[in-house]
Amino acid sequence: MHKVEINGKILYVKSGTLLSDVIMQSGGRVSHPCGGKGICKKCLVKVNGRNELSCQYRITSDISVVTVGEGEILSETGATQSLELTENVCLALDLGTTTLALALVSLDNSKIIKVLTKTNPQRSFGADVMSRIEYCRKNGVKKLKEAIISAVNPMIAEFGLKEKITMFVSGNATMLHLFMGIDCSSIGVAPYTPVFLESKTESGEKLGLHGIEKVVTLPSIASFVGADLVAGMNYVGFPSDGKYNLLVDLGTNAETVLFARNSALCTSAAAGPCFEGANISCGMSATDGAVYAYSDGKAKTVGNAPAKGVCGTGLVDVVAELLQNGTVDETGFMECESFSVAPEVEIKQADIRQYQLAKSAVCSAIVTLIEAQKISFDDIENMYVSGGFSAKINIENAVKSGLIPKELAAKCVAVRNSSLLGTVKYACEKNDLAEFTENAVYIDLSSSPLFSDLFIENMMFEVE
Repeated sequence: MHKVEINGKILYVKSGTLLSDVIMQSGGRVSHPCGGKGICKKCLVKVNGRNELSCQYRITSDISVVTVGEGEILSETGATQSLELTENVCLALDLGTTTLALALVSLDNSKIIKVLTKTNPQRSFGADVMSRIEYCRKNGVKKLKEAIISAVNPMIAEFGLKEKITMFVSGNATMLHLFMGIDCSSIGVAPYTPVFLESKTESGEKLGLHGIEKVVTLPSIASFVGADLVAGMNYVGFPSDGKYNLLVDLGTNAETVLFARNSALCTSAAAGPCFEGANISCGMSATDGAVYAYSDGKAKTVGNAPAKGVCGTGLVDVVAELLQNGTVDETGFMECESFSVAPEVEIKQADIRQYQLAKSAVCSAIVTLIEAQKISFDDIENMYVSGGFSAKINIENAVKSGLIPKELAAKCVAVRNSSLLGTVKYACEKNDLAEFTENAVYIDLSSSPLFSDLFIENMMFEVE
């Protein structure tokens, strides 16, 4: 047995134990966006004064460890909070891959009383759902479920409720499986079959939730188009007759749906962890010190803290500026080795290539749905951009950098957390969500020749 001191806390572990496992056991948090493969280098810690990757370091002697926490990820839900407690209440929970959002809702006046947000602790197992599915396949669902429940319970307690109430939950299919303690491994291998897509009801006690009588999950459409998108459709509603709405939930998987009252085409584009900063050299989540906006050589950071890295929206702005000033050409080539965004924060050629892959996947998915539906851009009434990414996104720069088709620029509406807001709406109205799910058709982009052609085409940048 070896003595391990982590930020002053002492544990004794067997020789050969992985340091990242010990850190989690100690209650510490170190993000592993790459899922512990040792390639993102975001889990650096000090071991006896030396930098080590916690996901690769095996303990073979007594050590002293110092971690540097990321802090809470900025999460703007777009919710209006009344702060007026009424007699009949419920909870609405959005299980985001990156952040959790929990709303206390008045059923008497259909208003949100208060919202709490928290970084999803499952980031310790990987930034994207595929990393967590892989962890589940190798190690089982227990630790993944416990991580979520141990994060949600203190949030519930913060509301100080005296009676047990109902909780309505949305999230992608993987997150819902993990929350319910159901093995999600089958979602990660062909034919990518989930254990369930339908709405499920379970007792709060069985799930390990305190103060919850029962849990009701919203239905999903497909393995990679989850209840979060269904809730989002519920929130934004149907377009005018003869028109279509487009909802894009930007994240590691850009879930996208094109829908009218009696039809819906949906898909999921694997944007990768680019927007979470996982495979960007100076990339980071939207925590203190992250550059979230950039213009004319000036960077704005989360919390107005000294710049430490670049988060997703900041990356969009930087790429747009580099295209504007000619530093990056239409092929994505950057003549200089790196571009300084702020002291000790830079963007490299490899980062531009990662962005090209992500933006092409998202843009091509949007166009694939439009062409598959045999409509034009003119037939779209609104394009709603959802997800934590949408709170700070500069739509003009998203268009300039090729993330959003220019034909939709004037129709874009940022709705922030449509998953939470749509779940709140369902909790209050109990409307039939089948009108959004029963006619939905999923398009698998991996077998779409149209998407393949568009993906290659959209890898290029459009330079004025």
